[in-house]
Amino acid sequence: MLSQHTKSLPVYFILGLLLFSCREQNDRIKPEITSLTESVYASLTVQPENMYLAYSSVSGILKANLVTEGDTVSKGQVLAQIDNTNPELNTENLRLAYELAKENYEGQKGALLELSNQIEAAKLKLHNDSVNYQRQKNLWEKNIGSKHDYDTRKLAYEVSRSELARLQSRYAQTKNQLEKQMKQAALNYQASLNTKGEFSIKSEIDGRVYELTKNPGEIISLQEPVAVVGHKSVFIIEMLVDEVDITKINEGQLVLVRLDAYGKEIFEARVSKIYPKMDVRSQTFKVEAAFKSQPAKLYPGLTGEANIVTEVREKVLTIPYEYLINGNKVNTENGEVMVKTGIKNFEKVEIVTGLDTNEYIYKPQ
Repeated sequence: MLSQHTKSLPVYFILGLLLFSCREQNDRIKPEITSLTESVYASLTVQPENMYLAYSSVSGILKANLVTEGDTVSKGQVLAQIDNTNPELNTENLRLAYELAKENYEGQKGALLELSNQIEAAKLKLHNDSVNYQRQKNLWEKNIGSKHDYDTRKLAYEVSRSELARLQSRYAQTKNQLEKQMKQAALNYQASLNTKGEFSIKSEIDGRVYELTKNPGEIISLQEPVAVVGHKSVFIIEMLVDEVDITKINEGQLVLVRLDAYGKEIFEARVSKIYPKMDVRSQTFKVEAAFKSQPAKLYPGLTGEANIVTEVREKVLTIPYEYLINGNKVNTENGEVMVKTGIKNFEKVEIVTGLDTNEYIYKPQ
């Protein structure tokens, strides 16, 4: 006599066959002719255009921030001031030295003025000695006067002429030396003005201050930024693209953008720049995109995700990506069949050869 358990086996077996059959029917589909878009996924961050970190070119103590976060600034506007009492004193000393060197060169006082007076006196003496010598020479040619008087007048004239030439040469040398000293003093003074300007951190662009990193009284080093400045209203999209996908990316490609701050809303952008150097730590390349129509409100650091459209094909044979086995096979009524694939996305894959629209394929278990 059969037990109750033995009698019930056929019932469970039949129910199992029915369930398996239903599952097979539900997981069975035919390839479809559809359009297919291939895209590359990338994480993104929104940043102001032309954003940069403002550094100081000198070390010191922050005297004051002259702007606040959120302020609109113009190119050349001072953002912060570093304490520079000693450089100001040095600049004033160099200014006085330059003015003195300039006065000496222009002959308003000093060595050139003294030499100029000596030259004028030497010219008068030379003139007198020349007149006396010429008069004595005329007399001597007429056999009037003594040879001693003639030689004395001639010697006096020649000494006066040599003295004038010496003074004029000395004047030229002194003037040249003073000119060089004046130019050097001017360069030193200008250098001090430039150094004085280095204690003022200025904006390099017309934009907005997004962050101030130091408070008055804190130490400023050459390695730490003092402020973050960028465009006041135009933002760009910075994306990180995996190295296996970077060869598919070209400037001008459409980018579909979803920002966490805007939920499921999709924005369109275009690839505007591809950075050629890979970040070896993340194995990614930085790619920038510009909004076709920028959202009303954006802030630095907003995150989201992007799909960069690399190719669009119309009327291609496709199957759901989850029906593909090992990248090149599908399960048909006649068993596994090799297929050749084309472009793909996260949902569908193109079948180039190996299937048609009349064949059923089954979802791998």
